[in-house]
Amino acid sequence: MIRTVIRSVAWTVRTDTTPDAPAQPLYEAECTTCGEMSGAEEGSRVGPEMWALIHTGKNPSHRSYKGAETTFWRVFPSDGSAVGDSSAEAAGGQ
Repeated sequence: MIRTVIRSVAWTVRTDTTPDAPAQPLYEAECTTCGEMSGAEEGSRVGPEMWALIHTGKNPSHRSYKGAETTFWRVFPSDGSAVGDSSAEAAGGQ
């Protein structure tokens, strides 16, 4: 099969608001001493922070952590046109 590009499309990156995307950022902590991880929590840092405190309580020499916040993006045609997606996605998932 041969595919031909008939026009170019400008793209933009926005927060992913499609139904399958998490509504809030995911937060997670990793102990930099042993590599153990807290597990991800949606929308709040409290769980990973509490995990880090408890982990240090059980392992007093483990005091350094890497915190991660993950957000989800999606790429859309800037002009709102449908390019290989459903019309809802082409409109920005709004």
